[in-house]
Amino acid sequence: MFQNLSITLNSSQNYSLTQPWLQLGPRVPLRNRPVTRISCVSTRPKRKSVPINDKSEAEELVRVIMRNTSGKEPFLKTLNKYVRVVRTEHCFLLFEELGRSDKWLECLEVFRWMQKQRWYVADNGVYSKLISVMGKKGQTRTAMWLFSEMRNSGCRPDTSVYNALITAHLHTRDKAKALEKALAYFEKMKGIELCKPSIVTYNILLRAFAQARNVERVNALFKDLDESIISPDIYTYNGVMDAYGKNGMIREMESVLSSMKRNQCKPDIITFNLLIDSYGKKQEFNKMEQVFKSLLRSKERPTLPTFNSMIINYGKARLREKAEDAFKKMKDMGYTPSFITCESLIMMYGFCDCVSKAREIFDGMVQTGKEMKVSTLNAMLDAYCMNGLPMEANMLFESAKGIGIIPNSSTYKLLYKAYTKANTKELLQKLLKRMDRDGIVPNKRFFLDALGAFGSSPASAKSARTTTVVSSLQDSAQT
Repeated sequence: MFQNLSITLNSSQNYSLTQPWLQLGPRVPLRNRPVTRISCVSTRPKRKSVPINDKSEAEELVRVIMRNTSGKEPFLKTLNKYVRVVRTEHCFLLFEELGRSDKWLECLEVFRWMQKQRWYVADNGVYSKLISVMGKKGQTRTAMWLFSEMRNSGCRPDTSVYNALITAHLHTRDKAKALEKALAYFEKMKGIELCKPSIVTYNILLRAFAQARNVERVNALFKDLDESIISPDIYTYNGVMDAYGKNGMIREMESVLSSMKRNQCKPDIITFNLLIDSYGKKQEFNKMEQVFKSLLRSKERPTLPTFNSMIINYGKARLREKAEDAFKKMKDMGYTPSFITCESLIMMYGFCDCVSKAREIFDGMVQTGKEMKVSTLNAMLDAYCMNGLPMEANMLFESAKGIGIIPNSSTYKLLYKAYTKANTKELLQKLLKRMDRDGIVPNKRFFLDALGAFGSSPASAKSARTTTVVSSLQDSAQT
């Protein structure tokens, strides 16, 4: 079905395709769908939209509170200082900031503080936001407690609360059990008038089952959606295609793309980028390049992730000239390379056995004087290691702090795997001592990953290295 793809431009559309896999139509934005809001207190006045100036003032106040609580004084003490001005909108912003900082306990402190204020009225939005934050941090039990707390406070759950609860369960490690729970909530929602599944509910479940490679369940959900009064949107298709694409399930991804076309949903830049990345990872470069040409003919414009993906995927296939052409095209279109672009180029040259070119880019980034990221260091170390240069990698690692980069656990794991594969016992022992000095405590997963680093090595060398890793694993278990 997807052989001999041909892309042509049509005067009545941005583009016209002879194959269904990228012949797409207009979309219905998610923001245009009707939203039902259930208030816990019927006499509560309708919340007005916050003016832009007020919103910026709220954000500034939250920044001040966050600065004052960065290890200097207890969170509640700071909140009490601003008790006369802090309101619900500030607390929402605090939940977001604290969630990003992994300070979920402080979120609960803010919530308890809110409940003691005279202006506080139990609201589904507050609970939904907190359940969402707890879910993202893997605190499923706390999310469930908040759900019970919400009902005890007199609030009636609505669709947004159940969506947050489903998402919270999907963040747990036991994915099979999580999907089972999510489906149970989904079926329960259908039987509650105020909690009917929305397109957001379907999008959450469709993406989750696509990530789990459960094609049968994805098809069943699409059928259920088709029979409902809800129409899929661009987020529906992008989420499912992205999940399939990341799992290398190209045929399933293209099937969803055909469904997108039948429902006259027009692609956006996210659609183009995920197709380019998915085809690139599978090294189906003809399709990747045709999608890129179609993107150039559309009303959308490429973004940096478009070019970054092409550069790294060409590099993995050792197609250096094509990768450099993609970079040149990016510059010709007026784009400024980001640090991710530079990391993609470093990795590309590493794959193409051009370590000196990779080091040129790395040194150029250092010379700019901008703050260097540990991911950039890791990219350069990986380029050295994949080309059998562990000594050079060690020299760079030793000088990292001098250029303002603090290695993290991923740096140590990368080097441990590389030194194990190269059977450099001296470097391994030196690395372990450095880990101990820097307070990096390896777990079993750390060493098990290292065991997989030399699966294709000769038997004799593999045996010696396995002994080294297992010995390290035993030492770690004893400590």
